[in-house]
Amino acid sequence: MITEIAPAPERVASEPARRPRGRRPAWDEVPRWHIYLPLSIYLLFTLIPFYWILLFALRPAGSTSLVPWPMTFDHFEKVWNERAFGTYFQNSVLVGVATLVMTTLVALAGGYALARFDFRIKKAFMLALLCTQFVPGALLLVPLFEIFANLRMINSLASVVIAETVFQLPLSMILISGFIRNVPFSLEEAAWVDGCNRFTAFRIVVLPLLRPGLIAVGSFAFVHAWNHFLFALMFLSDQGKQTIPVGLNTLMSADSVDLGALAAGGIIAAVPVVIVFAFIQKWLITGFSAGAVKG
Repeated sequence: MITEIAPAPERVASEPARRPRGRRPAWDEVPRWHIYLPLSIYLLFTLIPFYWILLFALRPAGSTSLVPWPMTFDHFEKVWNERAFGTYFQNSVLVGVATLVMTTLVALAGGYALARFDFRIKKAFMLALLCTQFVPGALLLVPLFEIFANLRMINSLASVVIAETVFQLPLSMILISGFIRNVPFSLEEAAWVDGCNRFTAFRIVVLPLLRPGLIAVGSFAFVHAWNHFLFALMFLSDQGKQTIPVGLNTLMSADSVDLGALAAGGIIAAVPVVIVFAFIQKWLITGFSAGAVKG
């Protein structure tokens, strides 16, 4: 007796096709927990120190609770009034804003020259700018101190501003020059044809396009001047002219450390920088990415 063999059933169309062997999974094929789990662990390790600082700053002195309750602001009041952090804050703002302005203006002029003009030692000059980034700031203390002493600028905020500006200029000029090279030179030429001189064409045509780069360079200079400890410590001897990093150092002694006051001072030092970066984050990323690409 001959029996017919039934044909094999066709594969259901809804069955997903197997991935070819050896091909890496695409981004949308990766399970979500493979992404969220590492990010959650990283976020946890990042936020724990911030919570610890808030805990010491907001809980009463002598408390060992892991929750800042009852909450107190005595540490902030002590740091701001008794430890003169209001004066330190004002001095840091002056130094940071002055460094931002001077660094941006000088880097803008130097970056334009590097981007638009050709001269014999241009490559050597660019190499020298890059090499200065390998020099630590501690090596500049002795020569800068001698210069400022001869100019009678020791114990002056101007000395810190000049030192911070000199330290920030090489990287700032390189970033600005890279950003200017991304602006077509034909735009300036068109402005020249319309009767503008070089400065007017730069101010009207090029400068508005440099806003992300200027914000990136200025914010980088401001944050560095705000957080830098070494120059303010060496060039400023009067307590009324010191900045926040030096003020935080005064909260620690050889015998004891006031953890509550130190945590409150750290929050006061960090909050302005966090607020600034929260508002300029988009411009900062755009500026650094555009300045790093050669046009």
